Amino acid sequence: MNSGVNQTVAVVDYGMGNLRSVAQAVIHATTDTHVNAVITADPQVVRRAHRVVLPGQGAMADCMRELRESGLLESVLEAAAAKPLFGVCVGMQMLLDHSAEGRTAAGTPGLGLIAGEVVKFDLAGRTAPDGSLYKVPQMGWNRVHQARPHPVWGGVPDGSWFYFVHSFYARPREAAHSVGETDYGARFTSAVARDNIFATQFHPEKSADQGLMLYRNFLHWNP
Repeated sequence: MNSGVNQTVAVVDYGMGNLRSVAQAVIHATTDTHVNAVITADPQVVRRAHRVVLPGQGAMADCMRELRESGLLESVLEAAAAKPLFGVCVGMQMLLDHSAEGRTAAGTPGLGLIAGEVVKFDLAGRTAPDGSLYKVPQMGWNRVHQARPHPVWGGVPDGSWFYFVHSFYARPREAAHSVGETDYGARFTSAVARDNIFATQFHPEKSADQGLMLYRNFLHWNP
């Protein structure tokens, strides 16, 4: 990124993200940079932005519906094809082909930007290492193992702790797209990446200094 040129990072507001905390973290990460952070529901602002953050919270079907009905879907797809995009939580799950979560047994189609599916934890009756039963959703801090090097991991120690709240997780078709992994009953993908896209199941904005470091790295990433 040319540090002498003002750039914009757009946090997409389609009605389903944890916008306040995401935006505050992104704004904090822009300190001492030439990047302006904006929360926007305007597709044209997303199109003009140099970088895009796609948050997501709640049910996958609701997130996909609101993204379509907000008029932001096409601008997000255009961003994903041409500029750095950071997906967060359900914003990550939406990037895949399909989720088992939905209003019907058929689940919910995703954006199809990363080949794979989103599936639910199947941990009923399973015992965790501390002797307690696994709970779904997973809620709390867990380690993320950097399965593959990536510029957005820069300066973040492997095995760092991040904050999770989720019942479903991504299962990319290609192992190369799984860049972060976490153990909860079994090892699952907790961060994905492809070309100009990086996304996390965990919440960087709720993950203290290491989460802020991810956003800072994203602001300087030139895929």
